[in-house]
Amino acid sequence: MNPRWAKAHPTNTLGTPMTENERQELLKELLAKQEAGELKPKDRYDIPPQAMPEQDPVVRAGNVNEVATGYTETHARIEALRCLRCKNAPCVKGCPVQIRIRDFVVSIAEGKYTEALSIIKENSLLPAVCGRVCPQENQCQLNCTVGRKFKDPTQAVSIGRLERFVADLDQDAEAVPRIAAETGKKVAIVGSGPGGIVAAADTRRAGHDVTLFEAFHKPGGVMVYGIPEFRLPKAIVQKEIDTLSKIGVKIVYNFIVGKTRTVQQLLNEDGFDAIYIGVGAGLPNFMRIEGESLVGVYSANEYLTRANLMKAYRYGSGADTPIARSKIVAVIGGGNVAMDSARTALRLGAEKVYLIYRRTEKEMPARIEEVHHAKEEGIEFRILQSPKRILGDENSHVTAIECLKFELGEPDESGRRRPVPIEGSEFIIELDTVIMAIGNKPNPLIAQTTPELEISKWGTIVVDEETMATSIPGVYAGGDIVSGAATVILAMGQGRIAAAGINQYLANHTK
Repeated sequence: MNPRWAKAHPTNTLGTPMTENERQELLKELLAKQEAGELKPKDRYDIPPQAMPEQDPVVRAGNVNEVATGYTETHARIEALRCLRCKNAPCVKGCPVQIRIRDFVVSIAEGKYTEALSIIKENSLLPAVCGRVCPQENQCQLNCTVGRKFKDPTQAVSIGRLERFVADLDQDAEAVPRIAAETGKKVAIVGSGPGGIVAAADTRRAGHDVTLFEAFHKPGGVMVYGIPEFRLPKAIVQKEIDTLSKIGVKIVYNFIVGKTRTVQQLLNEDGFDAIYIGVGAGLPNFMRIEGESLVGVYSANEYLTRANLMKAYRYGSGADTPIARSKIVAVIGGGNVAMDSARTALRLGAEKVYLIYRRTEKEMPARIEEVHHAKEEGIEFRILQSPKRILGDENSHVTAIECLKFELGEPDESGRRRPVPIEGSEFIIELDTVIMAIGNKPNPLIAQTTPELEISKWGTIVVDEETMATSIPGVYAGGDIVSGAATVILAMGQGRIAAAGINQYLANHTK
């Protein structure tokens, strides 16, 4: 291994970060070797993976600005040069929307950033979003040959960071998609999350009259109310919404399908020829333990919505629905939503934040990066523990939580070892706030008001996976309302499939 390249390599545990001057010199050397045809696979393995620049943990814990500040051009080109350019491109197999990953990464290595973004946009309309929040380590990077070489997907080529890099270069672009001739057909998109945005764009580009219905007063779905600003700046999501408006998509806010109007009313009375349902899975789960109705117990949905959508961090200066100030907070759960809740509580002024999870860190479903950031910021992990009851005072305010300790037994149906309570291990944590982040299920409103719609035993909408068509002709669905809680990129993929299904249906259908 070239010693000048080894300073920050994953196999060098004593490595130190490269300076910018060292990084620029390395890039020059790598490009010269590539131009001479001398950059072999073994050389690419030796290129140090480029860490994401980010705010200092102490500083960022006191603000809501984005934690990761993004690759520089030097970072991006060095990282892209780590790609082996595999002929079979195994990374693509892990991408829900089948982006030509190898090709866009090669374009970045060659400094062709516009070309790289064009390749991504063949299949993905939200690269700036997906580059930030998609779990690449469980998708494309899981199959990366470089990651497999080091037996660690976090040491694979950083596909998501490269996607974000070229997407961010395009943030001021004014280009809008071309629209086909008007068809006279009307399409309703229910929900403005990632699947809804993609479905709206693709059906409008086909020339249909598209109206997007959003239950909240702002668009973006989970990307706005669920994911904090420090992970996904809301201006990025708004840019995509603005593009929809530019191409003629009408957006109606404070409109709850199933309450304001039913699906059948949209079809039979309001003149819509087709509908896409992308309302997510926003009904929070609770543990059904004593004390969950006390003041100071939140679902993660409520807590994050207050903070993200309603700016609760602006105490006394513009918050629509201020949130109570907390001193000691316990977040229950181990997924990304739990990490978001814990890190948000810290930014809302909590002096101490515990994250209580009944398995070990190894079993946590949260992204490795989010776990790492939470620890850096001072979140205290209490693993192999789970609440037994929540305690309150005479005014029904939370005062403490009683927990049990656990050990891991045999694997359950999820493949993870089942947590088994240790008898007599109860203990008390004094606190004033508890946030339940143990998953969500679909809101039953649409199912209850649309009896013709086939619903699974889990409350999700049953669809034909090839077209995302439901049991009602002309009605399609995708995202979490179909698959259960999943990822932004999966919802986008299903929104695209549904849009293609709608376009085909409308081409063949006359009322």
